[in-house]
Amino acid sequence: IAPPLPSAVTVAAALPPAAGGCRGDVAAVSHRSYVANRVTDKLTPVHDRIFCCRSGSAADTQAVADAVAYQLAFHSVELEEPPRVRTAARLFQQSCYRYREELSAGIIVAGWDPRRGGQVYVVPMGGLLLRQPFAVGGSGSSYIYGFLDATFQPGMSRSQCQEFVAR
Repeated sequence: IAPPLPSAVTVAAALPPAAGGCRGDVAAVSHRSYVANRVTDKLTPVHDRIFCCRSGSAADTQAVADAVAYQLAFHSVELEEPPRVRTAARLFQQSCYRYREELSAGIIVAGWDPRRGGQVYVVPMGGLLLRQPFAVGGSGSSYIYGFLDATFQPGMSRSQCQEFVAR
């Protein structure tokens, strides 16, 4: 039996959009034991088909997400096509790595592009970049990683994906 979740956690989960584009999140903005905002939305669109799940300092992650969204808007105008998910992930990675001493930011980037389809990338604190079949982040993620590892199956249908995220 798993211990109960602490009262102030962030759990962000993303599955590849090929599996139906499911995202799940339980979010609360906290500072130590004080919960500053229980209803914040830590799922942020950075382009039409690219989203990020933010964990860490709300101010830091929002600033990085805003900067990446701005860069992607220019990039897509220059290329005259939508940006790739990997490009968005690399922009997050570069910002998080460059300012790793100043930022408290963990980011999950998920989206779809015509070249590679559905993708999920993780940029943990420090600025590493990893492509994963699914991703979980935030202060509450360690509570559910075992469940996800045991029950996630590649190639799930949209209904299976929705049921998986709901559980």
